[in-house]
Amino acid sequence: MLIAFHKPYGVLCQFTPDQPGQRTLADFGFPKNVYPLGRLDMDSEGLLLLSDEPGLNDQLLHPRNAHPRTYLVQVEGIPDPAAILKLSDGSLVIRGHRCLPCEVSIPTPRPNVPPRDPPIRVRREIPDTWIRIRLTEGKNRQVRRMTAAIGHPTLRLIRTEIGNYPDPTHNSGTWRKMDLEERFLACIGRPR
Repeated sequence: MLIAFHKPYGVLCQFTPDQPGQRTLADFGFPKNVYPLGRLDMDSEGLLLLSDEPGLNDQLLHPRNAHPRTYLVQVEGIPDPAAILKLSDGSLVIRGHRCLPCEVSIPTPRPNVPPRDPPIRVRREIPDTWIRIRLTEGKNRQVRRMTAAIGHPTLRLIRTEIGNYPDPTHNSGTWRKMDLEERFLACIGRPR
């Protein structure tokens, strides 16, 4: 079984809390014996896959498979072309690790995403920009560290796609079992 879940902000990607009162995956009524394939940190939102099939974890997450994941990232400020190039060209080094090249763009029109609860920090004098990043590696808090390294801290991060499977609902806290075609898009995908 493979499940697509839109993880809300503030939810821990595990079934048991690290601290009392913490929201976890156990709060969403998943079938028994499923576990998350990968993670999104508590401050991130969006598409998370869960499964009871051990082989999928390796297929989707092992670096040798270069399995893409796409994020919408709201950053502070307006990145110039040089900053976008630095994000995408594989020259960025974070904590001694050289990031792999990735696809980076500024979507137009601006994405229409529902507001977050709680809302992001807003500064009247500093604009914000949405960036779309599609990468094939997943180091801990990598996207946040990448945007910070170019001088544009992440305000909001939403995973929108795994493989070539887009988040079907964008409704925070909802999930559903995936059919065969959806599994194919998430696990194998098709060339873009």
